[in-house]
Amino acid sequence: MASQIVIVGGSLGGLRAAEQLRTNGWSGELTVVGAEAHLPYNRPPLSKNVLVAPDTSALSATELVNHPGIALRRRAHVEDVSWVTGTEVVRAALADHVLHTADGRTLTYDGLVVATGLRPRRLPIDGFADHRHTLRTLDDAIALRDQLTAGTSVVVVGGGFIGCEVAASARRAGCRVTVVEPFAAPMLRPLGTELARTLQTFHEEQGVDFALGRSVSALVGRSSDPEALGAVILDNGTELAADVLVEAVGSQPNVEWLAGNGLDLSDGVLCDNLMRVEGRDDVVAVGDVARFPNPRFDSTPRRVEHWCVPGDTAYRAATTLIRGLSSAERGEGDPAPFTPLPSFWSDQFDIRIQGFGRTEHADRIEVLEGGLSPGWTSAGVVVGYFRQSTMTGVVIAGGTPAQRLRHKALLEGVR
Repeated sequence: MASQIVIVGGSLGGLRAAEQLRTNGWSGELTVVGAEAHLPYNRPPLSKNVLVAPDTSALSATELVNHPGIALRRRAHVEDVSWVTGTEVVRAALADHVLHTADGRTLTYDGLVVATGLRPRRLPIDGFADHRHTLRTLDDAIALRDQLTAGTSVVVVGGGFIGCEVAASARRAGCRVTVVEPFAAPMLRPLGTELARTLQTFHEEQGVDFALGRSVSALVGRSSDPEALGAVILDNGTELAADVLVEAVGSQPNVEWLAGNGLDLSDGVLCDNLMRVEGRDDVVAVGDVARFPNPRFDSTPRRVEHWCVPGDTAYRAATTLIRGLSSAERGEGDPAPFTPLPSFWSDQFDIRIQGFGRTEHADRIEVLEGGLSPGWTSAGVVVGYFRQSTMTGVVIAGGTPAQRLRHKALLEGVR
């Protein structure tokens, strides 16, 4: 068996890949290369707990990495994994099994795991860098947290889950908040019109304003200090006061380091159902950088940007890579199809929105339990998403843990 596997990407996907490689019997050398200075941590709390929770409000990045709920426990069997942090792989020569890092290192490998994840997209407008934020890393969250003071005017561009979570946290911090969203309602694509508009009303009741069907055309400085952000100008000429701008306008995969190797990098890294990168026995991908087919739904390769994906794909990728590096196992038949059930959750004010499966391509949406009339938050609501009469997804807004488990089990049984 080969002796060296390198995992490129030091976040959750990289950690889960290392764990699964060891769990599945890989005893050779294992190195993880990560761009961040921090060891892996939990990202979902960044838009919520880190921004407004009293017990984290004064903590540094080093303290937060070890804080309960943010820290990711590393299992004992990965204690011998080598971590190279604070640098990134900038170029790969897959034919030669060589990687080059930004700080001048050259790494060789027998097996490679692509786990480089995503980075936030930015508005195509220059200026006011000190007052503009994205939210992907712990350092991003700390920089934003320090500017969310009571009375501050905050404009959030993008009404997806991250944008709405940030809006809720900013309101809880006492800020004046406006969400700018090009669609007709926030979270419209994953939730559908009725539930999205219901949640918009819920946000408005908490004091969040919305500018829907709009985009940002310009940024202007304050009259008293032109170097400081003062307002956001929308495409219809509306001017929104803004001390802080949060750009939650989507993400793009970190794949540039793989250019020049003949790969399809048009939307992440194209993989087969085994998580092999375009059929290569010695390269696999994990997490939201990987575009793979899920026969639970259809044969179209897709990226999935949900928290559960790194763990699910790491399990599949680890067994595939070990098998691909072992001449004794390579000729055996392929395992059963990989059919993970995507799941996500979003905490906004005191409501948890939890979803399972695929919801974006539904041709019918139906309320299964509860209702969307005023007062719905007390009992919650369960919404089913169907395509050609088959339920492909479910979202529970509010509700109880028992409801979530029951509907997840129900969806897991649908094929």
